[in-house]
Amino acid sequence: MRKKVTVIGSGNVGATVAQRLVDKQMADVVLVDILEGIPQGKSLDMQEAGPIEGYDVRVAGANDYSGTSNSDVIVMTAGLARQPGMSRDDLLKKNHEIVKSAIGEAAQVSPNAIIIVVSNPLDAMAQTAFRVSGFPKQRVLGMAGVLDTARYRAFIAEALNVSVQNVHGFVLGGHGDTMVPVPRYTTVAGIPVTDLLPKDKLDAMITRTRNGGAEIVNLLKKGSAYYAPSAAVVEMIDAIFNDRKKIMPCAAYLEGEYGINGLFVGVPVKLGARGIEQIIEIKLTAEERSALQNSADAVKPLVSAIGVA
Repeated sequence: MRKKVTVIGSGNVGATVAQRLVDKQMADVVLVDILEGIPQGKSLDMQEAGPIEGYDVRVAGANDYSGTSNSDVIVMTAGLARQPGMSRDDLLKKNHEIVKSAIGEAAQVSPNAIIIVVSNPLDAMAQTAFRVSGFPKQRVLGMAGVLDTARYRAFIAEALNVSVQNVHGFVLGGHGDTMVPVPRYTTVAGIPVTDLLPKDKLDAMITRTRNGGAEIVNLLKKGSAYYAPSAAVVEMIDAIFNDRKKIMPCAAYLEGEYGINGLFVGVPVKLGARGIEQIIEIKLTAEERSALQNSADAVKPLVSAIGVA
């Protein structure tokens, strides 16, 4: 029997997640949205591409959750997109209500699913999904670290004119201005990036990574990134469905790890069939640990404001 994924939200991110999943023949997909006709139309369009692309997985659109039962993964993408000049925090309360309602319904009919949250502000929305679903912490995670790391790796590969596949590293912390790229753990074909790039250039890439989402919002004028976010989600689903035990930076609920309690914060995790199978605790310098704590502190008022602390 094929795997099944519910994608909540048929905007650019959700629809592109669905398309990537069917193109890779990873799962049947149900695209859910409150807008009548939009998920149905987009899913029908994808279904009709099947004979050309050669996939037999099914994709359906719906305005309710009756057809999503027994999904293996629920991807939460619905929510208001950032506009130029709008911070992720501006979206907080409106998107909290959207996530609360959608996850409440989706989790009820797919009680064994793993939830991947994409909606912003991501760390607070992951905590919302965790509280509303009642799922164990291993089965609720946020996407941001994979996306932020991809941006970081792309900028380094471009600067050095090397393959992106040679660049390895990760970004810790919350999904926002306080995220923490860690150059000390960044390598290019095994060579420390600090041996290849001067500090000023590396610092510039770190700043660009932190502002990666805003840079795209400002360029697009309307809407926000969706190609890279959707690719990040599908990489996570691939790790889950194929039980890869892949170490990836994801927003995970911490209970003492890195000295942080009761918050979703981006850290390296081992991702497999059961969701988060291990939180990897790496050694951090005092400066790195302080930056990570600062990032976590930025999430605290958000979860308090929406009552999910």
